[in-house]
Amino acid sequence: MTVRTIPENSTGASAPAASAADGLAARFDRDGYAVLPGVLTPAEVAELREETVRICRGERGVVEGALPPVAGESDDEAVRRFLCVHYPHKLSALMLDTMRHPAVVGPLTDVIGPDIKSMQSMLFVKSEGRPGQAWHQDEMFIPTRDRSLTAAWLALDDATVDNGCLWVLPGSHRPGVIYPNREHDDARYDCTVESYDFPYGESDAVPVEITAGSVLLFNGYLLHKSLPNSGRRGFRRALVNHYMSASSPLPWAPPEAEQPMAQADFRDIVLVAGRDPYAYKGTTDIRTPRVRRDRSGGCDR
Repeated sequence: MTVRTIPENSTGASAPAASAADGLAARFDRDGYAVLPGVLTPAEVAELREETVRICRGERGVVEGALPPVAGESDDEAVRRFLCVHYPHKLSALMLDTMRHPAVVGPLTDVIGPDIKSMQSMLFVKSEGRPGQAWHQDEMFIPTRDRSLTAAWLALDDATVDNGCLWVLPGSHRPGVIYPNREHDDARYDCTVESYDFPYGESDAVPVEITAGSVLLFNGYLLHKSLPNSGRRGFRRALVNHYMSASSPLPWAPPEAEQPMAQADFRDIVLVAGRDPYAYKGTTDIRTPRVRRDRSGGCDR
């Protein structure tokens, strides 16, 4: 793969050049992603890093699959035992507030619409040597009826090629195709299946290097991956939240008996903007915080 150098404080300039007149929605529609530089202040980033330590130490509640804390271990040692924690917003008021952060939600209304809900959060730690994820599309895992799924990938450290930043295939969202996927045994990646048989090559891939506090927004159909953290020492921490239009049901679980698929609606959600047309259904608390499997932890599913 050809590594394209992106200048410090990049805003994803390795994609097709954008004119000054290009708005966020236009760039997002064209490329499938956009970078929002400096969304969080250094103090907000530091607070989220500290909260990551508390979560990894078990101070915010139970994380399914986590190893018990070790007496006397340092904060870094405690965090290094994790690759990723799913649903940290259910453990931490700070993580929940960040999911609703106006500086993130505001731009989301430009690319999704006025009514937005979130259904998932993931706190990636990815210390040195830990794996990345193979090519995949988020919409394959979280299927929305209106193709509105959008990730907000918030960097808690400078994300670089060396420490395992995201790579994207610009424009790969536009066909609206969910490509086939398969198991893999590539040690560079965690246990997530890989997408394949898509009409793009490795030479089309662009690394998205961003600074701590910046956010990468990307479409649920965009093909993306990450490589291992090959840095000598250090983390590539990121908080990733998934959002979609609140006007669309979310068929993320099988429908109830005799319920049409079109009415299947996962209601373990957080409304972050506007109104929820399905509020009459109420909300549920289904998913629980858990660790993400990496290859060293086994790939049972």
